[in-house]
Amino acid sequence: MTATNTLRLAYGTNGLTDLRLSDALALLSDLGYDGVALTLDHMHLDPLAPDLASRTGQLARRIDALGLSVAVETGARYVLDPRRKHHPTLLDPDPDARTARIDLLRTAVRVAADLGATAVHCFSGPRPAGTPEPVAWPRLADALTPVLDAAATARVPLAVEPEPGHLLSDLAGFHRLRVTLDAPPADVLGLTLDIGHCQCLEPEPPAACVRAAAPWLRHVQIEDMRRGVHEHLPFGAGEIDFPPVLAALRDIGYQGLVSVELPRHSHAGPDLARTSLSFLRATEPAHTATATGTGTHIAPGPPSPARTPAPAGATAPPHPPVPSAGDPRC
Repeated sequence: MTATNTLRLAYGTNGLTDLRLSDALALLSDLGYDGVALTLDHMHLDPLAPDLASRTGQLARRIDALGLSVAVETGARYVLDPRRKHHPTLLDPDPDARTARIDLLRTAVRVAADLGATAVHCFSGPRPAGTPEPVAWPRLADALTPVLDAAATARVPLAVEPEPGHLLSDLAGFHRLRVTLDAPPADVLGLTLDIGHCQCLEPEPPAACVRAAAPWLRHVQIEDMRRGVHEHLPFGAGEIDFPPVLAALRDIGYQGLVSVELPRHSHAGPDLARTSLSFLRATEPAHTATATGTGTHIAPGPPSPARTPAPAGATAPPHPPVPSAGDPRC
């Protein structure tokens, strides 16, 4: 008897915006993905259009019929403001503007509960000009409090993503937020870890970031990236050594979705969805347990593609320059 504990791979709909949502879901199911990371946006389950509850119910039935798991993401660029990307944010100086973002996140929590989602993703937004950090962090905590209350009631974790160029840009920032909020449980305030962002600016390698984040990890985004450049790249086009990353996710027993995030590549979405899945399945360490009469044999898997390791003792510089939040690559 053979039992295989594989990672649950997904693909983000923000990389399939040229497809109808129904077509995107069918594509991912046909390719063999385990799930979908659904960005609430005007082309894919518009959170501001009428009859959201009815549309969400229809989507839930479709996702269930296809056998997909789902995480809800809230990184749509212009869903709230058609002229300013990712605005308003949780840090906007205008309380009414902050409320618009808070309401969107609370809506996302309700959608996630109706879909049986694994997590709701969000991010802080950049620190506004003229707003000092001692003001920004309590503002972020205050804005997230009603969202966390909704998440606790719905029993869906809110998974905050450290985003280059934002106030909360790294793992240290996530822990600063936790302290500011008096350390909510990880099933209320969790973490979205973007593997590319780890390569971009964290002082430790991505695999070490996975292990450090383990107690709070509720959602994972994955793509290739280069050090100091916030640009999401197809696998093989950046610098990340993926076998240790996937091994770390397996080692910590991560149960959420590992979602490919290529939001600038929708023009090639169907092909990249196919090649990304092939890459990750080939790269994932095979821990296939085969039961025998005397115990369990760990069967080796096929060789995994890997990059040339860095020279011994080499370390990445902490926090290299990254594009600002207004950079078109973000």
